[in-house]
Amino acid sequence: MTIQMNRRTVLTLAGVAVALAATNPLVAQERALRLAFIPQENPEKLLGDIEAVTGWLTGEIGVPVEGFVTIDHAAAVEALRNGDADISFMGALPFVLAEAEIGAVPLLSEVYRDAPSYTGRIFVRRDSGIKTLADLRGRYIAFADPISESGYLYPLAEFINAGLIESPEKAETFFGRVYFAGGYQQAMQAMAEGLVDAAGASQYADLLLTPEQQAEVTWIAESEAIPSHVVIARPGLDDGVQTRFVDAMMKLNQPENREMLRYLYGPDGYVLSDPGAYDGVREMARRFGLL
Repeated sequence: MTIQMNRRTVLTLAGVAVALAATNPLVAQERALRLAFIPQENPEKLLGDIEAVTGWLTGEIGVPVEGFVTIDHAAAVEALRNGDADISFMGALPFVLAEAEIGAVPLLSEVYRDAPSYTGRIFVRRDSGIKTLADLRGRYIAFADPISESGYLYPLAEFINAGLIESPEKAETFFGRVYFAGGYQQAMQAMAEGLVDAAGASQYADLLLTPEQQAEVTWIAESEAIPSHVVIARPGLDDGVQTRFVDAMMKLNQPENREMLRYLYGPDGYVLSDPGAYDGVREMARRFGLL
């Protein structure tokens, strides 16, 4: 069958396309919604999790959703800056830096143990003989990421508060060596396997170890409360796109969808983000010369 298309037909179809773009901002965007994930855990496992999450979100939002793993927090911020990512999952400190540098917008905050906050801890092996922060003088320590709040800044601040280190720049004068492992799991594994003497990571980072390893580690210091990880959008992302994404993510709080949370770093759920909740992180960043 041959379809004859005259000028009026073409104009009508063009009008439909314009109308669709106007009512569906994702159509106007003309590409998939791209999500950036930071490697808090094994990147290979995370890739499988991303595939499950983006598949579910595609069904909920109605357009293709793609995800990729960045090298670290800084790479996620750069992806937002360049438009390579529309939305990113990241920690509170990288968000504060992205907010200052590129005007990133907070959308959602994670909830853990019924609270939108958590802490950073210094973990050691139980058989190490290390009981206090002072015992780590001259020892090796692994942190998760140089712009991670619970995986670096807040745990390191405990050494400063204890008078053991003057500033982050002077950390090497106290420790024998400081490493950045690239994620919580990597830092914890390095400590658990004896490659380093301690690890600075989230209070829940020991859950990334095997049950046998969990029984062999403990923590000796804990930071003040930190706002939980946040989901942020690049500046200029269409408001309608943001709304549809947030609506889909909030559905994860519903009993029938909660199984999907295990693919998103395992929070208990999400709440709408309160920019004011990150004032303490902004102050910490200023204190350490990051803002």
